[in-house]
Amino acid sequence: MIGLPFAGDGLVHAGLLGLGILAALLFYAYEKRRRGLSDPRLWPIAGFAVAFGAIGSRVLTWDVSRQVSLADWWGNGDRSILAGLVGAWFGVHLGKRLTGYRESTGDLLAPAVALALVIGRVGCLLTELPGTPTGGAWGISLTHGQAAMLGGLPGVGLHPSFAYEIVFHVAAFALMWRYRDRLPGPGDLFICYVTSYALFRFGVEFVRGNEVLWLGMSRPQWFLLMILPLLSWRMLPVFGKPLRPKLEGRVA
Repeated sequence: MIGLPFAGDGLVHAGLLGLGILAALLFYAYEKRRRGLSDPRLWPIAGFAVAFGAIGSRVLTWDVSRQVSLADWWGNGDRSILAGLVGAWFGVHLGKRLTGYRESTGDLLAPAVALALVIGRVGCLLTELPGTPTGGAWGISLTHGQAAMLGGLPGVGLHPSFAYEIVFHVAAFALMWRYRDRLPGPGDLFICYVTSYALFRFGVEFVRGNEVLWLGMSRPQWFLLMILPLLSWRMLPVFGKPLRPKLEGRVA
């Protein structure tokens, strides 16, 4: 069984999260240049996405039933990728409203988000509770001290759920790289990515080990159940149109 070398190490987690954001911004800059997009308003919009993603990942998970102040929760509370994505989505729309930018930015942002999550989830894999017992010897094993710190079971193989996510986002990034100029409409790349991730995340939650809220499902799963019909409806037009021809060189 594989061990967990940096269990509970906030510095390692924060470092990889920061590296993921940096990689996303560098890719954003590359893709913006490749597409010939020189509008200066695109950088403030990216800044709003990063800032509100960070805020959303904390604030939207605040559990008042635990009788913890928002200030304490900000420093020591739970963080959520899903809440961060909601916050980033809000930040993009707020940034567009404030700058007056009207064009879709989804195709520009989607691969960058996937890249950030690949690297950020490595930090989760190395430091956080991996998941539920696998029933086999191929999972991640915690020592008694790590299990007490993370709230898991010691000495048994646990699903490396974050590794599953890393594989998903690597595959999503590769597909978006291939089809980033070929989907029918602006923003289609982003909606396909978000919908696919929502479906994947709903399934992987069963082995994540998060607190069960009701009917055997966690809070993230109930949230996903609410938004998946909307995402699926938004995704339907993508399949009703043919792909655009493959273009070579820079896209205007």
